Amino acid sequence: MPELQLIATAPMGLEAIVARELKELGYNDVQVENGRVNFTGDYKDICRCNLWLRTSDRILVKMGEFPAKTFDELFEGTKALPWQDWIPANGEFPVEGRSHHSQLSSVPACQGIVKKAIVEKLKQSYHTDWFQENGPRYVIEVNLLKDVALLTLDTTGPALHKRGYRKLVTEAPLKETMAAALLQISRWNPSRPLYDPCCGSGTILIEAALLGWNIAPGLRRSFPSEHWPAIPEELWSEAREEAFDAVQDDQPLQLTGSDIDPKAIEVAKAAAKSAGLAGEIDFQVLPASKAHPQGEYGCLITNPPYGERLSEKTEVEKLVRTLGHTANQLPTWSFFALSPTKQFEHYFGRKADKRRKLFNGRIECQYYQFLGPLPPRRS
Repeated sequence: MPELQLIATAPMGLEAIVARELKELGYNDVQVENGRVNFTGDYKDICRCNLWLRTSDRILVKMGEFPAKTFDELFEGTKALPWQDWIPANGEFPVEGRSHHSQLSSVPACQGIVKKAIVEKLKQSYHTDWFQENGPRYVIEVNLLKDVALLTLDTTGPALHKRGYRKLVTEAPLKETMAAALLQISRWNPSRPLYDPCCGSGTILIEAALLGWNIAPGLRRSFPSEHWPAIPEELWSEAREEAFDAVQDDQPLQLTGSDIDPKAIEVAKAAAKSAGLAGEIDFQVLPASKAHPQGEYGCLITNPPYGERLSEKTEVEKLVRTLGHTANQLPTWSFFALSPTKQFEHYFGRKADKRRKLFNGRIECQYYQFLGPLPPRRS
């Protein structure tokens, strides 16, 4: 199999988490850049990474990178790449684009040039002037940054946060990729209780169950690259079989979530059931002030409401004070909260032991980490 240059795209601030995941999967030549992690692999690694990465958005094949200050340079650089190795004669290949700080600033024009160049290359390979584009889908992106063009193939399709288990959504949910990152940054592991008093549609808790049972997050969905002739079908079968064999559903879990909104809890229960985790998470309709986490050395991880309207800010302040009061009642627990609230520590009642800047969508937040004692080691 040929060696491929692959890119795992990452939400802003999560690049190091994606790199750590790749290293845990056995990829050691990772290179971190803004918004992406570069690594090498082959066809089977496209399958494995789409199935296993919890915090990445997409797996891309890097087709080429070259200077492009003019349309001629963009056309010739694109035409020189081996598109025929990937795209069959009936392949559908839409072109998407972005341009930042580049002389070629018209994205539609750049998309048109790239499309034309690929057509010319495929004409040479398939000896035809007409492409029906009624076969497998290959989304190509041209990304221009400081007059350098990067061309990629998207192997993922809908972003990796779409795990395939969620049929209903609530307003402004936390993406599954971000929820997985919050868990991995925290000190939580499956042997510790986990509580989310603002669980909404249950994303953090469902991601915790997937992580706790070592379930590959992409097992319940499909990917466009499963239909690409270049990737042997048996590689996808082997990757899925490997993932099924890795499941550890005999691991006991202590996962509890509550929310004041009954509709959100209904959505959370439906999502957990769809994910095959209905009996593993205890969902309750409760205000945060009534929350009583059970057990010792647990982790409270939450994404509380942001209070974007002026009328809601007082409610958010009250909620954060409630979380601080709960923390005082649970001296062995660790508390983690993602929030854009600047005065979060003031309302919580103490300084965070750690803070980390993250972006929930386009909202700049801090991940506040109040660290309790670690559980005693078992003899």
